[in-house]
Amino acid sequence: MSSANIRISAEGREVLRELASKEGVPMGAVLEKAIERYRREKFLEDANAAYAVLKANPRTWRDEIAERELWENTLGDGLGEK
Repeated sequence: MSSANIRISAEGREVLRELASKEGVPMGAVLEKAIERYRREKFLEDANAAYAVLKANPRTWRDEIAERELWENTLGDGLGEK
């Protein structure tokens, strides 16, 4: 695994050190976990913003709902029934 040096405030480093100590893992592992959580949070924020734009336009929102209804028909396709 490659590594890189990054600058972090003294306060941030102390929090990182404390969290790593409590979890019994390296500081890098805590930082990677935080980065992944932030990435997921941003993904959901972006998705919510995109849906808000879609929903703000009545025509595109009707199209979205119509497509969802088409997909719901696939649930009754009989597959998996015995």
